Amino acid sequence: MEPQPTTFTVSQLNRRARQLLEAHLPLVWVEGEISNFSRPGSGHWYLTLKDEQAQVRCAMFRNRNNLIRFRPENGTHVLVRCRVSLYEGRGDFQLIIEHMEEAGYGALQRQFDELKLRLSKEGLFLDAHKQPLPSLPRRIGVITSPTGAAIRDILSILKRRFPAIPVTIYPSIVQGADAAAQLADTIALANEDARCDVLIVGRGGGSLEDLWAFNEEVLVRAIYASNIPIISAVGHEVDVTIADFAADYRAPTPSAAAEVLSPDRDEFLATFRGFEQLLLETVQRRLQSSTQRVDNLRRQLRHPGERLHHWRQQLQNLQLRLKQSTIVNLTQQQSQLQNLQGKLNQVHPTQQLDQFNLLLDALHQRLHRGMEKIIEQKNDHWKNSAQLLHTVSPLNTLQRGYAIVMDRQQHIVRHTSDATAGDQISAKLIDGSLLCTVDKIIPET
Repeated sequence: MEPQPTTFTVSQLNRRARQLLEAHLPLVWVEGEISNFSRPGSGHWYLTLKDEQAQVRCAMFRNRNNLIRFRPENGTHVLVRCRVSLYEGRGDFQLIIEHMEEAGYGALQRQFDELKLRLSKEGLFLDAHKQPLPSLPRRIGVITSPTGAAIRDILSILKRRFPAIPVTIYPSIVQGADAAAQLADTIALANEDARCDVLIVGRGGGSLEDLWAFNEEVLVRAIYASNIPIISAVGHEVDVTIADFAADYRAPTPSAAAEVLSPDRDEFLATFRGFEQLLLETVQRRLQSSTQRVDNLRRQLRHPGERLHHWRQQLQNLQLRLKQSTIVNLTQQQSQLQNLQGKLNQVHPTQQLDQFNLLLDALHQRLHRGMEKIIEQKNDHWKNSAQLLHTVSPLNTLQRGYAIVMDRQQHIVRHTSDATAGDQISAKLIDGSLLCTVDKIIPET
């Protein structure tokens, strides 16, 4: 049995279709011409976008259309960012517009921003890559239309400010589909030519579409790759192109580019005259200094006869001084010789021997007297020592009737406790010793 098909109500079908459209289609950009434009009291906009073959209904709600900076009308060509949806009430396929801009300018501006961002990320606009401009160019190359206003303005400024700078014109178209590629080829040609040390790439003013060649990637990369410094001079001061960011210097106008590269003739001549005056003053000071030096040398210069006479007098003076010095030296040498002879006589061996003999006799006498005195002093000392020794001698004590008692080990017995009954002891007298035996010990009471 075949499954029953799913049955939708009309509202369910429309809702499902809307959900599928909104879920599977992201925000898209759509370009077309406005028709059936209406602005009801709700503030929402309702319109139809069409081209030669189709049309689609659109709605733009009030909270979004308040941000639009231009007034759309029927016939206006626009570029919209929108969501694809479905109006469920009538089942109408429609676009919900989030953003609207005029198609021509807006598309170009979006391309401008996208290319600028991409090249910036690659590093084509970094200051580290930019080359310095020459302070006084040897030759200026101009890449532009040979019949445009830009070349006339550049040549006029250069002729007025500094006509001595030569100019080479590299003709190229500056507008149209082939302009960017031709400008890039001309930059490469100027680099191969290598006659110029700076290039001006530019044109006069115009719309964004007119200046679009200077926003093309091929030209921007050619400017970045150039070995010759490049000044971008496109349009008026308010006109900005991507070539301006890649160039080594951006001039607001072609005339400004010519002024940047050319010194003011009057200022240059004034500076030159200043250097000329400085050089003249320097030369005059050098001449004056040299003249004074020559005058000084002339005053110092003498006749050869005068110089010979001067040196002859000097020679005579030197001879006289040499003679006097020789006599003085001889006299001093003779005096020193006599002094040395007297000193030599004083140190003759015979005289020294006589002096030594006299000294020896004196020493013998001093030695004899010294020895007698020492012996006498020793005898007196001995006598005094003997008398003192006799005074403290035990023998002197023994003469007074005392005795010295000693045990068998010849130790002196001083106390009764040093002996016991039956011990043999000896008593030392003045004329001998007594051997005794201890019968009884009587302690002192």
